[in-house]
Amino acid sequence: MEHGIYLVTLVGAALVVAAAFSSLIAFRFGAPLLLLFLCIGLATGTDGLGIHFDNARVAYFAGSLALAVILFDSGFGTPLNALRQAAGPALSLATFGVLLTTGLFGAAAYYLLDLTWLESFLLGAAVASTDAAAVFFLLRAGEINLRERVRSTLEVESGTNDPIAIFLTITLVEVIAANTHPEAKVLVTDLAVGFLVNMGLGAVIGILGGMAIVRLVDRLNLDHGLLPIFVLTLSLMVFAAAGAVGGSGFLAVYLAGLIAGNSDIRAVTILKRFQDGMSWLAQIIMFLILGLFATPSQFPAILVPAVLLGLFLVFVARPIAVWLCLVPFRLPRPEVAFVSWVGLRGAVSILLAITPLLGGLENGRLIFNTAFIIVLVSLIIQGWTVGPLARRLGLIVPARLGPLDKVELELPGSAHHELLAYRVAPGSPVARGERIPRWARPSLVLRDGRSMRFQDMGRLAAGDHVYIFVPDRYPRLLDKLFASRAVVDPEDADFFGAFAVDPSRPAEELETAYAPGLTEAERKLSIGDLVTTRLGGHAEYADRVLLGPIELIVRDVDDKGRITGLGLSFEPTAPVARVPVFLSAGEIRDRIAAFIRNRRKPAEAQAVEAAEMEPVPQPVVEKTTGEG
Repeated sequence: MEHGIYLVTLVGAALVVAAAFSSLIAFRFGAPLLLLFLCIGLATGTDGLGIHFDNARVAYFAGSLALAVILFDSGFGTPLNALRQAAGPALSLATFGVLLTTGLFGAAAYYLLDLTWLESFLLGAAVASTDAAAVFFLLRAGEINLRERVRSTLEVESGTNDPIAIFLTITLVEVIAANTHPEAKVLVTDLAVGFLVNMGLGAVIGILGGMAIVRLVDRLNLDHGLLPIFVLTLSLMVFAAAGAVGGSGFLAVYLAGLIAGNSDIRAVTILKRFQDGMSWLAQIIMFLILGLFATPSQFPAILVPAVLLGLFLVFVARPIAVWLCLVPFRLPRPEVAFVSWVGLRGAVSILLAITPLLGGLENGRLIFNTAFIIVLVSLIIQGWTVGPLARRLGLIVPARLGPLDKVELELPGSAHHELLAYRVAPGSPVARGERIPRWARPSLVLRDGRSMRFQDMGRLAAGDHVYIFVPDRYPRLLDKLFASRAVVDPEDADFFGAFAVDPSRPAEELETAYAPGLTEAERKLSIGDLVTTRLGGHAEYADRVLLGPIELIVRDVDDKGRITGLGLSFEPTAPVARVPVFLSAGEIRDRIAAFIRNRRKPAEAQAVEAAEMEPVPQPVVEKTTGEG
């Protein structure tokens, strides 16, 4: 008995260590980290080293708790400005996108597998949600600085589509397990009512739970070592409470993290570090358990249809669903194409594929094995191509700041203030002699192991450690002073144009100097407002607007989205891949109007030609005779 405990602990710890070491491989070669975790689980399972694990309930329970931890951390790290920026597209993808993917994929599964319609839609619901953790790991590993709008859309979608896919999957399992065959109308009505109740209760409990977490953390004077554990436990209580009353626990825990992370919660730096580590551990445990639960020797029997379904999901179902959901939004076609491609399936899909086994469905193992193969297909095809595709579509932008060595410290009684420790980077503004603002005078400077007052040491030098106590609304301004210049790729050397343009100047000056063909209304705008209008009312860092012979590039925007810096370039934009599909609503409208005009032109031309060929009638002249 005692030796068994040691053996289980040794094997479990060894698997976690192996998964942690595999992250070094992923960072080095840009491999999908989730794929490595799953492969480690498969290699140590029944068909590998022989570790037998087939307890579906334990796998689902452990996976659900791990997913709750991941979702809380995801919400905690999502800023409200990202939510506001991408709320419309992301929520459309998380709701209608999941439903469309389920329907399209379910129809294909019905004809490729020996499943009923409901079982086919069940498999579609299981693979309908995306796994953004793998996507953003690839972006970080490849040092990809993606456009904020695209990144925010993917982040918010990933945090909100899991609860909806989970609700659909569990509901369909219950319907199939009850061995009933409701009419389509009744089924849709029950699903709609159940969905509203499930999501409504989850949203209410999540918001109230997030507010309660913030209040308790501020009121209770807990030790800093105990505080992160206390918050994590409270988040799991929110998750369990929502599920116990019939709500979505996953939506509740995500919203609780969102509320807590965007409030003035105490010890936020400590909480972020702890939750980041717990999120990594939760991902490793969930992926390893799901890999152990799978039995690769059963895969060959369904390999061909499962791979075909995986390809259908990647190349047909996901792109169509994304396009239909994003048609109402004025997103450029390259961004829509990238969002449609970055729909990696991961641990959530495998976790949901366990529910048919829990429900005792006849084809439960077939559904699980198919979903597992589909996840592998998605990771292999999409996981290796995220970075290259982002570059090909022109969605990579230069970093705003270069390397920054910064530590945030929290002190007792320092509400709404932060103690920041910076290391002066070579080439940073302060190293070049830029003055530090009066409201951020350093309290202490360390140089060559010696501490001294800022007033006594003169000019800061590269390598100095500077400690500054400032209000919490100013750190972003200081980051710009202490960061070195962004390292720009040779391909992006002229990314922002050779000339700077004042956004407040009138657009009439552009018309006078370059004759780009502005309308009368556009000439009355400022250059910044002109660019914002051409971009559909929202400007983002690194956006570009072509105006006749010149191109204006957004160099910077403030927190309210107003353009504060513009560049001007006479060079054409670097060529990017043309995307012939994913037309927006405006482009569809324009093409329909052009088609109608072209249809009218031949008829009008024929009418004109017929009129020219028809003889002109001569006036009738009556001969008159006079009398006398």
